[in-house]
Amino acid sequence: MDDGRVPGRCEQEDTLAAEWERHRPAVFGVAYRLLGGVADAEDVTQDVWLRAAGTDLQDVDDLRAWLVTVAARRSYDILKSARFRRETYVGPWLPEPLLTGPDASEPVLVDEAVGTAMLLIMEELSPPERVAFVLHDVFGLEFDRIAGVLDVSVPGARQLASRARRRVAKAKQSSPQASKAERERVLAAFRAAYEVGDLAGLVRLLHPDVVYVTDGGGEALAARKLIHGGERVAEVMVRVGRQWRPDRIDLVEVGGELALVFRREGRVYSVDTLEIADGLITTYRRVINPDKLSHV
Repeated sequence: MDDGRVPGRCEQEDTLAAEWERHRPAVFGVAYRLLGGVADAEDVTQDVWLRAAGTDLQDVDDLRAWLVTVAARRSYDILKSARFRRETYVGPWLPEPLLTGPDASEPVLVDEAVGTAMLLIMEELSPPERVAFVLHDVFGLEFDRIAGVLDVSVPGARQLASRARRRVAKAKQSSPQASKAERERVLAAFRAAYEVGDLAGLVRLLHPDVVYVTDGGGEALAARKLIHGGERVAEVMVRVGRQWRPDRIDLVEVGGELALVFRREGRVYSVDTLEIADGLITTYRRVINPDKLSHV
């Protein structure tokens, strides 16, 4: 029975539909790594799907690379304009939390490049450096494809990736990652102390020079400046804990690492990611902007 579809086109649509779910995490993943926002990444993913569905892909020999390239090009356009939005953002900006563990609704390729610390490092790169680094070092694309996205020469794309790689390596040296076991131990101890308002217990878990960062985006009450020092940060946390009175504090995987999710009255109130060194919390980052928590 004739369904009115062109045979060649029908076969392409069926092939694309079969392949899309396999490659979708890569499409979403490149957009999230470049933009740092779940909603933006979802928009880019939808744009890529529409572009793919309306394109003759018969001559595309590497569909994954083609899809990732289209996602990167669209993300690059957004990223260049996003710099202006960052400058007008109220208070410190943190990446939108992305669940990556068993509770995640969005499948994504997981590596250190989706962690909060790495996304903040890449935020310091120029848009072309960030694209070149993510496409080559994370997704393994050839430099001729990257040059096409950035509208530069192949040697230029190679130089951008190399420069970004050096800057990322230097930043990572100053903030080594804790092991999974150490992170789990510290977060469990922190949660126990926080739940009972144990000021001394919190101080023992915080590095004397710890930095506390809160992202409210002007949508929630949050400190607009960084707070420094173990005792000062512990005092703020105890005071905030008494005001919030969270119903639950869950240990959840966010950006490939264990983090804390605070819930109150059935909704997520904050997502907290930590940097840990030698058993002490060196950086505590808290996202309470409700616009960034709707996907958690």
